[in-house]
Amino acid sequence: MNRLFVGLIVGFAVILFIAFCMWAFPTYGVWSQEMRGRAELARATQSKQIMMIHAQAMLEAEEFNAKAEVVRARGMAEAMEIEGGSLTMMYIYYLWVRTMAGNPNIVYIATEASLPILELRR
Repeated sequence: MNRLFVGLIVGFAVILFIAFCMWAFPTYGVWSQEMRGRAELARATQSKQIMMIHAQAMLEAEEFNAKAEVVRARGMAEAMEIEGGSLTMMYIYYLWVRTMAGNPNIVYIATEASLPILELRR
């Protein structure tokens, strides 16, 4: 009788374990898929926020660049007014040299005819 009782308990435990597995595996699959979906949604939301912040920063930079261009244009207009309303060759040379000085890859070498050396490969 003792063996029969142990056999029934073991059989009942195996059936109970199988029933638990039949419930647990699909439930875990649904839960893990839901967690993956939440993680993907969080990543997408964060990527969207990063893109929006980046776009906002670019917009602000462009606004500052536009303001700087207006100030630069005002300065040029005042310089033209001081020059008498016309560009002289010396002022054009000055602007050209100043522009060239802003580029570190260009070296200005004064020549006899004041012509630039545009290419120097040898």
